[in-house]
Amino acid sequence: MPLVGDRSLFEFLTLEGAQAGLSWRTVLERRAAYREAFLDYEIEALAALSDDQLMERLANPGLVRNRLKIQSVRTNARAALPFIAQPGGLTAFLWAFAPAERNPVRAGPGTVPSETPESRLMSRDLRKAGFTFVGPTICYALMQATGMVNDHLKTCHRQSVCAAAPVLVPDVGSPHL
Repeated sequence: MPLVGDRSLFEFLTLEGAQAGLSWRTVLERRAAYREAFLDYEIEALAALSDDQLMERLANPGLVRNRLKIQSVRTNARAALPFIAQPGGLTAFLWAFAPAERNPVRAGPGTVPSETPESRLMSRDLRKAGFTFVGPTICYALMQATGMVNDHLKTCHRQSVCAAAPVLVPDVGSPHL
């Protein structure tokens, strides 16, 4: 379903980065621990975390204990600050990459891509801005998870529900770098 809001999108970006190389179920089972450890995704507070505070999180058994993934949360929060200070925030920036065709009809699992030109552009611009763990596949997974693209198969009961869902993103023009 279409998801907006800087904190919500930052949460999904964090979880998608944590999921890299793992099963989605592994991360979903830890979602509550992530919310607690990462201050309910309060971006300004995450940007202010000290090295010692990050190391405490690295010892948390409820998280994927990968040093680079844990550090990426603070790195990405710091990189997000300039976007959230702009009209439309991080939400408008990320949604500007949503494909023009948000509801492609996917016939079967083999027709769902792992990345797209839009996810490659998102990845490029996020990396330019200082984000980490934002490769094109992670960015496409973010697009799928937040309704920027509706990749439910045509046989899925959620396909039409998601296709009909309104997208309430502020129109602030193209914020691409």
